[in-house]
Amino acid sequence: MPRLNLRRLLALAALASCQALAAADTLQLVRDLPLPGRATRWDYMSLDAANGKLALAHLGDDSVVVVSTESGKVLGTVGNVRQVHGVLAVPELGRIFATATGSDELVVIDESSLAILARVPVGRYPDGLAYAPRAGKVYVSDKEGKTESVIDVRTHKRVAVVALGGTVGNSQYDPISGHVYVNVEGTGELVELDPATDKIVGRIRLPNADGNHGLLIEPEQRLAFIACEGNDKLLVLDLRSKRVTAEFPVGGEPDVLAYDPGRKLLYVATESGPVHMFRIGPDGVTKAVSISAGRNAHTIAADPRSHEVYLPLNQPRPTLRVMRPVE
Repeated sequence: MPRLNLRRLLALAALASCQALAAADTLQLVRDLPLPGRATRWDYMSLDAANGKLALAHLGDDSVVVVSTESGKVLGTVGNVRQVHGVLAVPELGRIFATATGSDELVVIDESSLAILARVPVGRYPDGLAYAPRAGKVYVSDKEGKTESVIDVRTHKRVAVVALGGTVGNSQYDPISGHVYVNVEGTGELVELDPATDKIVGRIRLPNADGNHGLLIEPEQRLAFIACEGNDKLLVLDLRSKRVTAEFPVGGEPDVLAYDPGRKLLYVATESGPVHMFRIGPDGVTKAVSISAGRNAHTIAADPRSHEVYLPLNQPRPTLRVMRPVE
């Protein structure tokens, strides 16, 4: 038998390893589930992984749709939520919160019965949502009102309004600091709020940010991921140093972000369809792959248990596309 060159063996082993990694860095279709309503725009989603429920904002149909992630069946639809954008399931409260942009309200929904419990007036063009459990408050991004409305979850009353100084993007709660972070697109900043006082405790400048709308907090590694729809960028912010440590091109007008903590995978969904995947590791953030998931796949959710990701599509008919990273 001819002797194999050691250097060639090592090269072949390295190539095989790279091919295995590349195969894992993609998504495969699991199934397409029919969704109710018309072929109109969908917006944010919120996953209650503990109870296997996914709440979806059907913006074009003024409704919130709840789907079982186990059976794939639609559990119910809540209508008369005008131009619904944001949706947030809070299992410990048994509630779903939804922002009705058409009526400038926060709509409070019982998760079990899907009955509307309250309608709370908020600021102009309510969009993103965050829940601060220690304070028992929901934070609403009043996009065009340039404010953050603060709602007491016990009384369903607005208890504070925080002026932010510019058009507002998404809001996210950080369980480590107990603070709420808010994208302020109008000033190119990430603003930090303390729910104990509902005061601004920090303003972080975001170099090269244009339309910093999408936001996701990864608490363990103290990172904030910021999607800039104005210049197709993903910014990585170190919450310890308050500095942007990396930026990546993410073509397609990035919007909603999702994270699978078990797989350490970050997903960035875009208006024109590509989904960008990133790996979060001890050595930093690396771009994995970009795939086409379907037209208008601009909103995404990731299930930490099954590792499936969900993308609602409105063309040619309402469909919930379920995908999974390749093993």
